[in-house]
Amino acid sequence: MSAGTLTRKGASARIDDEAVSDAYIYLLGRLTVTRQQQLDFQEGFRWNELLHRKPGGVDWPNPNLDVAYSEAWVAVDENSYLLVTVPKVSGRYYTVQFLNGWGETLANINERLFPAQPSGEFAVCLKGSRVDIPAGARRVDLPVKYSRVLMRVELGANWDEAVAIQRQFTFRGVGTPALPTIPRTPIFDLEKLPGVEAFDAARVALEGEADINPGMEKVRAQVAAVAEAIQDPAERERIDKVIRERALPDFGKGGTMIGHGTIRNNWVRPKVCGAYEDDWLARSCVNFGGIWANILDEVVYFKGRMDSTGEPIRSANSYTLTFPKDELPARYANYFWSVIAVDSKHMRVLPNPLNRFLLNNQSRLEYGKDGSLTLYFSAEQPEGAPEGNWLPTPKGQDYTLTFRFYGPRGGVADGTYYPPSLKRT
Repeated sequence: MSAGTLTRKGASARIDDEAVSDAYIYLLGRLTVTRQQQLDFQEGFRWNELLHRKPGGVDWPNPNLDVAYSEAWVAVDENSYLLVTVPKVSGRYYTVQFLNGWGETLANINERLFPAQPSGEFAVCLKGSRVDIPAGARRVDLPVKYSRVLMRVELGANWDEAVAIQRQFTFRGVGTPALPTIPRTPIFDLEKLPGVEAFDAARVALEGEADINPGMEKVRAQVAAVAEAIQDPAERERIDKVIRERALPDFGKGGTMIGHGTIRNNWVRPKVCGAYEDDWLARSCVNFGGIWANILDEVVYFKGRMDSTGEPIRSANSYTLTFPKDELPARYANYFWSVIAVDSKHMRVLPNPLNRFLLNNQSRLEYGKDGSLTLYFSAEQPEGAPEGNWLPTPKGQDYTLTFRFYGPRGGVADGTYYPPSLKRT
């Protein structure tokens, strides 16, 4: 998608439908973050304090239930920094991810990026600041003063051990940074996105939160133009109609390909994730469907909405996903893999009597005589299906699948591999 243009109608400038759609989708990427920020601080978040969640204890779209999450909002400036203490972690994935107010990943602290000394103290600083940090601490620079943290510790086979490790990570603010005002923007239901009122919040949403990616000047100018245009009641009514009839369908179409992703075997792989370059469409889609996504060097996500025939996944049907012996998912992940089913409206896991919400490398999987692996998705356990290979998908809740590869390698890392097609049985 590209930013539209202003067209002349009589003596006044009129914003064309494409420009309205582009401006709306671009702005929505920011509003999903400010929405979550407000919800976080309403819950009780405090700046530079790390909140440890219980396994499964998060409420946002497409959660990763393989990990224990910890969260924070971080403030640093020219005279302050954040001291992060990382415990020794062996044989278990972890990362401390920093994101800006657009959902762009700024930094990760983990073994991949600090292989020589992955534990100990890290001083998270504003780039260019001249602060005195402790001897031995590794400095991590951020290009912004305010950021969001999502920390992940792999649960693995021993959840109690994972939680014990999680709670050894600590944050300590050093200095007294100036704190921002939390933007007051619409707190909308993900099933009912805002209309023209989104542009009432445009100034407060964009003010003071620079877009770190180049090439955004034109679409940001379109946002400002729409925000000004809606001061006229007639134009406000027209733009609201354009949002309902053009922008929201455009956003839905963009979501099917996660922006400008690629598709094979009816699995969609995003072109960009976590760091979006100039693809603001992908950023808005990811922020909406799975906020706080990390970069592709850390994890690759595949989205499945259709079976092998191209038909949408329906909860009334049963499906299988079969991996040949030489193409098992573990081959493509340095750390772990998982597949999760989420409902098609709110992207939340599907409640079921077993309280089983995903399949992964820790499931009690059974392999075929030929070494293949078949996973099952259905409301009832299929005849002959090992229970550990079955993910319950209750009827009445149509869903999509998300496949994750943490520590991608081989064909997943270079983009040549896609999971096999989902077969309807």
